[in-house]
Amino acid sequence: MTEMTTHERMKRMYEHREADRVPITDSPWETTVKRWNREGMPENTNWIDYFDVDKIYSFSVDTSPHYERKIIEETDRYVIYTTDWGVTIKSFKNATSTPECLDFKLKTAEAWEEAFSRMSTEDERIPIEKLKKLYPKWRAEGAWVFGTFWFGFDVTHARMMGTEDTLVAMLEEPEFMRHIFDCQLERNIKMFERAWELGFRLDEAFWYDDMGYKGTPFFSPQIYRDVLKPYHKKLVDWAHNHGIVARLHSCGNIMPLLPDVVDTGVDALNPLEVKAGMDPINLKKEYGDKLVLHGGINALSWNDADVILDEIKQKLPILKENGGYIFSTDHSIPDNVSLETMTKVINEVKELTKY
Repeated sequence: MTEMTTHERMKRMYEHREADRVPITDSPWETTVKRWNREGMPENTNWIDYFDVDKIYSFSVDTSPHYERKIIEETDRYVIYTTDWGVTIKSFKNATSTPECLDFKLKTAEAWEEAFSRMSTEDERIPIEKLKKLYPKWRAEGAWVFGTFWFGFDVTHARMMGTEDTLVAMLEEPEFMRHIFDCQLERNIKMFERAWELGFRLDEAFWYDDMGYKGTPFFSPQIYRDVLKPYHKKLVDWAHNHGIVARLHSCGNIMPLLPDVVDTGVDALNPLEVKAGMDPINLKKEYGDKLVLHGGINALSWNDADVILDEIKQKLPILKENGGYIFSTDHSIPDNVSLETMTKVINEVKELTKY
């Protein structure tokens, strides 16, 4: 089959049709890219171009309340700072790790209402000048362009409010949490509508909403159904009304939630976290006609070339059947993955996923 552009390839996957091969994408850590540079990938070379994988680009809008960003403490090992969302965070300098959230400003209904009053939707919150430079290039390259929407359980508990307060409120104050999710989403939609009017059209609406951890979701299907699902569906409907697709990213094991997730009409699910208990082969059998599956390759295996290549050889012939699959890890590419191993993986995937 003639070589396709990324846009053509992705469109076929979303139509559950075969392409020249499955799309290949991922998110290597910054320290991973630095390792590859040390091992021979030229400096200032985009890893996407180096490995000749798919050109998939995104942009987001700024929905934050613009609280003061300031450094509270800094050492040679870490920095403690506050974010636009009023979160106090500790980040380590010389290692890639999940930031430690030390405190949250948005703990009460009053704090949220004050935050919403600061969350304006003017053009300055859309990266218009950046898009004027990049968007024509993306389209000329035949890239796939998605918008990252910033709303829902995951970003609320992890980046705005804190896990315990969010979960308790979803159980005891569901109307309060519905208000939060709705206000977040409405501001995103308004600014993406404006970007659309300016000519920056999307191929896909995408959002992060990690609803699970190892073995189980954070909450019951009933809580999902009552509190969060309506806003997932609202975004899916917005996407479909604009003639584009919708993709949900949810780390963790969310198998008990999947019937309701699929019921929203979402088109794709990522990252199919194997180490948390997700089984991409069973997902393909049960939902392969309804969902594009993106990921499902265990990130913990990538440091051993033999192990990861064996996993790929077992899974990809099944996952690629009838289209509907996008290759990546089930999280991101850690810095224990050598340039040599990555090269072997990409070459093997390209060969195995030809149609």
